[in-house]
Amino acid sequence: MTSADYILDFWGPVSNFGIPVAAIADMQKDPEMISGRMTAALTLYSATFMRYSMAVTPKNYLLLACHTINLTSQSTQGIRFLKYWNYGGREEALKLKAQQGAQTVEKEGKNMLQQGEEKLKEVKDKIVR
Repeated sequence: MTSADYILDFWGPVSNFGIPVAAIADMQKDPEMISGRMTAALTLYSATFMRYSMAVTPKNYLLLACHTINLTSQSTQGIRFLKYWNYGGREEALKLKAQQGAQTVEKEGKNMLQQGEEKLKEVKDKIVR
């Protein structure tokens, strides 16, 4: 094996780590943004290349680690996708947003009412003088 082969065996998996890093970063985002098809494709891709990393000689443990992390993070994304779209997560999120919106409207309404009462009091004081 030449030094070029060792370089490829290192930099290939290292550059591949961008995929699981992106998946881990996406775990903080809204589940509505998750693509079910892409998550399924990346899960199968990682599972396939986990097997491949052990089938080659010499065994590529860096590639195995990369795809293990990606398989785990894509599986987590897949679970989030299923919960959101198939098991009531979307309805709960919409209900929560509606409740927050109602609370905001109520709070703003009270503030406007209070401001109106203050203005009314100012006008009454000017008239009485």
